Amino acid sequence: MSPQESFQFAPCPEAAQWVRTQIEQFLTQCGPARHLKERLLQETGTRLMDWVQRIGVPDSAEAMLPQLGFFPWGPGGPATRLFHHSQGLFPVVELGTPGIQLSLRVDSVAAFCERHTIAGPACDLGTLKKARVYTGSDGAELWVVQSARGRFYAADAEVELEPGALVLGSLEQRKRDHGVPEESFEHARALIQSAQARIGPLATSELFFAAERSYWERRNAAARLQKSRQDALGLGWGNHDHHTYRSSREHFASLIRTLELLGLRCRERFYAGTEAGWGAQVLAHPETGLMIFADVDLEPHEVSLDFAHDGLGTKQELGTVGLWCKLHGEAFLEAGMHHLEAQFDFEEACRQLHPSVGVMPPFTSFNYLKQCFTRAEMWTVSEERLQAALTHQWIQPHQAETFRINGAFGSHLEILERNEGYAGFNQTGISEIIARTDPRRGGAGGSSL
Repeated sequence: MSPQESFQFAPCPEAAQWVRTQIEQFLTQCGPARHLKERLLQETGTRLMDWVQRIGVPDSAEAMLPQLGFFPWGPGGPATRLFHHSQGLFPVVELGTPGIQLSLRVDSVAAFCERHTIAGPACDLGTLKKARVYTGSDGAELWVVQSARGRFYAADAEVELEPGALVLGSLEQRKRDHGVPEESFEHARALIQSAQARIGPLATSELFFAAERSYWERRNAAARLQKSRQDALGLGWGNHDHHTYRSSREHFASLIRTLELLGLRCRERFYAGTEAGWGAQVLAHPETGLMIFADVDLEPHEVSLDFAHDGLGTKQELGTVGLWCKLHGEAFLEAGMHHLEAQFDFEEACRQLHPSVGVMPPFTSFNYLKQCFTRAEMWTVSEERLQAALTHQWIQPHQAETFRINGAFGSHLEILERNEGYAGFNQTGISEIIARTDPRRGGAGGSSL
């Protein structure tokens, strides 16, 4: 079976209906959670379900879970009390709770408790903490969880790790440009290995991408606005869906090697056809749920190769991804991520964000998947990079002048809504939006609804 055939995702309506029923029943039993649900929609454009990491249910639900696609997780096999869905993006299901319990994933339990005036536990960045914040009838409980041990932590665990503030600080302050990209990749891998030795691989992975989001936020106004809205409710980026990096061909294998060091595993490959000129490797972390989209210029014959590991040679003609890297640098290094995709109520998030930061037309409008970008953040391009692009004839003189005056398309926030547990992506739609964000297209990539 080819890698493409191994990851053929489809909506999972029966499992989605069961999850939705549990959440709806829980909300009838817990008034404060209903109020939080309303605030999430009105103040952040997100749905309560976008934040649910785990659903606790009584033992009576066990018989139906395999019929819905939920199977035991971990070395405990059938003895485990934790179940994950084999094909869809759903919360982990925990058996054995007296009533329905929801656990929301947040960046900081302490911040959530402070924003909502709840007497919660003290919390530091290197510790798994959880707090029961609301209770209702029939055993209903709402918890918030700050997890440095992934989605499958033990139900009663309070795992004390070395405080992660210093580790996070070192990751946030990593030197991204050593002059030679391969040296910068080596530096990043050394920091990752040092952090793993101190706080473990899962905590390192979580904190590494927290640092990546922080760097991206500093370079993207839409990110800062949405983060401030979510922080006002003590949430952080717990609704993130995937992080997207753009890479040059020559450094793509180094990017993948570094992501795999962080525990991510290669999932499906993307290729949209001869005219598109690009491809991507999707990676996912089996325990944290982190997903990565790694974009690169790709030739038709290369899609059948293991381009993620074998590497790609340089070529004179640049596509959208390659030119972006030549103008701004590697996304994993000095440029920062191209975009973060987070889960929202699609229509409501677009309505809320459009007046202040602008929203581009949707590139996916299925019932089970909706996607669009905020308007592109314009980044200054150095004269050195412009001269190199002119010398290699990657851009024309009039384009260079436009970039000098206006900058070039940099980064975005991506608004996504997933329904029916759909875990895949729209290959055709992604190809269209990549074309629309090519800096050479001028204003097209920054157009709004």
